[in-house]
Amino acid sequence: MRAPDGLSVHTAAERPDLDERADALTAEVWPEYNRHGNVMGEHWHVLSERWAAFQFVLVDEREALVAQGHMIPCRWDGTADGLPDGIDAVMEQGASLAGEPNAASALAAEIRPRHQGRGLARVMIETMVAICRQHGLAHLIAPVRPSQKERYPLIGIERYAAWTRPDGLPLDPWIRVHVRAGGRILRPAPRSLRISAPVTDWEAWTGLPLPGSGEYVFPHGLAPLSVDRERGEGLYFEPNVWMAHPV
Repeated sequence: MRAPDGLSVHTAAERPDLDERADALTAEVWPEYNRHGNVMGEHWHVLSERWAAFQFVLVDEREALVAQGHMIPCRWDGTADGLPDGIDAVMEQGASLAGEPNAASALAAEIRPRHQGRGLARVMIETMVAICRQHGLAHLIAPVRPSQKERYPLIGIERYAAWTRPDGLPLDPWIRVHVRAGGRILRPAPRSLRISAPVTDWEAWTGLPLPGSGEYVFPHGLAPLSVDRERGEGLYFEPNVWMAHPV
């Protein structure tokens, strides 16, 4: 697979040693709370155990990690109504998939902060498309996490996903990268990723005291966090936007 000059692509099936080293990259890219999805955490091991050929890294000439991509094969009928409810649902489907997949869903495209701004986001999407093509899949779908939704946590994802710039392109930069790479918006997924955890964990992850029950806006959150102090639980649903790329 093609990569920019000085970089190479390796799947976890080809280089499991690089895949293992790339675990540390996750902490550099995602806010702490985002690494504690209930469904994602339960099934994440399946990616390397069953679907290693769909996980990949970008490395430089010295094999220093630059970026990491995750996908999971699935089945999709090609319609917006036929999409899973969100990233949790497609993860569950791929983890227990029986029979042959006809599609793959992107799960994450992680670029080290010091390498961001080099145009690698599009390279990650193009690599995912190439892997799908290599395996004879008809579709690449993606529950996209809008990169600037955290600035508008009280705006519903349906409205946010429809916002555009004067040139007609999506307002959100990450959605815009997908569109420029040939992706099309299919539908919003308002409850894509579920994170339910003790309030004490949420306080540690967000750095905020959460003294009473109610809805909280928190740093890097794309939507409000619902806190129930009587139960000692914080419940958050992260919204995504389903997009599809031609293969």
